[in-house]
Amino acid sequence: MAKISLDEMNPAMKSKQEQLLGKFEKESKTRQFDHYLLAQGLYWISIIVALYHFGTSFIGYPATHLHRSLHVAMILFMTFFLYPANKKASRKSIPWYDIVLAIASLAVAAYVWIEYINFINRMGSPNTMDVVMGTILILVVLEASRRISGWPLVILSLIFLLYGLFGRNLPGIFMHRGYDWKALVNHIFINTEGIYGTSVDVAASYIFLFIMFGTVMNKCGMGRFFNDLALAFAGSSKGGPAKVAVIASGFLGSINGSAVANVVTTGAFTIPLMKKTGYSNEFSGAVESSASVGGQLLPPIMGAAAFIMAEMLGVKYSSIVVSAAIPALLYYLGILVQVQLRASKLNLEGLPKDQLPKLKDVMRERGHLLIPIAFLLYMLLFSGATVIFSAFWAIVATIAVSMARKTTRMSIRQILDAFSEGTRAVVSVAVACAVVGIIIGVVSLTGFGLNMANAIIQLGQSNLMLTLFLTMITCMILGMGLPSIPAYLITATMAAPALVKLGIPPLAAHMFVFYFAMFANITPPVALASFAAAGLSGGDPMKTGIQSVKLSLAGFIVPYMFIYNSALLLIDVTPLVALRVAITAILGVLLIGMATEGYLFKDMVWPVRIAAFLGALLLISANVVQDIIGFSLAVLVVLFQFYWKHKKQIA
Repeated sequence: MAKISLDEMNPAMKSKQEQLLGKFEKESKTRQFDHYLLAQGLYWISIIVALYHFGTSFIGYPATHLHRSLHVAMILFMTFFLYPANKKASRKSIPWYDIVLAIASLAVAAYVWIEYINFINRMGSPNTMDVVMGTILILVVLEASRRISGWPLVILSLIFLLYGLFGRNLPGIFMHRGYDWKALVNHIFINTEGIYGTSVDVAASYIFLFIMFGTVMNKCGMGRFFNDLALAFAGSSKGGPAKVAVIASGFLGSINGSAVANVVTTGAFTIPLMKKTGYSNEFSGAVESSASVGGQLLPPIMGAAAFIMAEMLGVKYSSIVVSAAIPALLYYLGILVQVQLRASKLNLEGLPKDQLPKLKDVMRERGHLLIPIAFLLYMLLFSGATVIFSAFWAIVATIAVSMARKTTRMSIRQILDAFSEGTRAVVSVAVACAVVGIIIGVVSLTGFGLNMANAIIQLGQSNLMLTLFLTMITCMILGMGLPSIPAYLITATMAAPALVKLGIPPLAAHMFVFYFAMFANITPPVALASFAAAGLSGGDPMKTGIQSVKLSLAGFIVPYMFIYNSALLLIDVTPLVALRVAITAILGVLLIGMATEGYLFKDMVWPVRIAAFLGALLLISANVVQDIIGFSLAVLVVLFQFYWKHKKQIA
């Protein structure tokens, strides 16, 4: 019997995959030049951009403004060559106006480099040329963002620019002293709190390197390895293909940082297997989208969010990884529980063992690819090296380790291809980070973040639960249609301060907003990951989105758990308390799965489902009495379901 393999994706599915990437991943709508010189020129430019970031991560970056301005210029240059202005524009050639925009992008960086000393000295009182160049930069950044991500982020940026100019006329707490265009340009262009601020800094360092790390690993076969490993571990178990999707998507999602891309690439393989086993179209799509989104919550890389969170909070990377571990595992446990219960409910079997790869064969062929990941973790957690230096050596280690076997060995051309693909993959995120810099710049200049925090607290009437709920809604709205990193940066700027003002530990507050910014990808009405999965499964997009929310329900509750019980994030806890909290949280997640699926041994009646859900909620708090009541409800639910299934034999 032929083995099930990632390579067996049929041509129709590959075509569907390309269509969905074009529809939901805007960065896939790039030009494919007919002219050989144009195509080769762009290829080598993308490699040069990658080598600049790769090389400077080892030898050191230029001065802050020089490095960030050059990074933005290179990314904008790539954008105007790669992305046509609209659907009707040619994808085979480049029009004159895109050449002008690309040159204008480089001109801004050239101005910063040439005028660097005077430019810095004029900070606070820009001259006319500073204002002109700053205006050009803002305009080209907005146009680049429109081409890649559409209008939402552009409109939000324009609203904030108007707020900066006319906020003096607003009533209530959102009124500020008012700023003219010169003051705005000074803050957004010359200061390091605008476009050349934190968001671009993380794009130029962490994001670029870790996306490059992901493309290099993908080029040497890491995607195939994770899929085969998941098949070998879980493929033959009850509902095996769904578990394969959860495991493989979680691993890949943590590295690549793009939920939609993860859905389309992994889902093209796993969704047909789930449907073949007997899962519905909507459930199959929901499993893939929920697992793919969760990858960005999963240490060690979290789609690069771990490093950015550490930078924003001023804490060690290891602190973020340790704190994020239990909530992320609870999220995946919640999905796996529902997958298992659905398989038991529908009596779905796994895949035949003779069609699955053997674990020893998988490890023999590609097991050495785990070495770069282990090396990266060692560098990050134990060596004392910086994140950037660690990423550099992890890429080097991946290339070196891939040479160990013919099946993973990369040629020079493949390595160059990986670098080129890495640059192309970075463009969309880096442009989003640049336009987010406009928003963050206005927020920091006008004090909007503090006002927003006060508004949320006032609406929540200083009630923590109500404030959390309002913050959750705010984060999901702000995160709609955005890549994970810009979504986190915006929510961390606007929503997290409200929780910190209520006495929530900063790490818990940032983790809370990050979770719900990510869940915007699976929550209707704008649920790009769920809609992409529906495109692969043939299911109804809205029903797939609703099913994704049900599968991710534990993930929606876990952030409330660690707000009320920060021990779940392992913040200032003893090992004994951490163990108790982990056990009660696991039990709570199991109860959520039972209540959502309405099944344990056999179908649950509604009173039992409600009891299971109430038990889960009681286990949210750190209160020992509530834990005991929740545990008691869990025991009663299990005993009742066991008795209900075997009542005839007992009688």
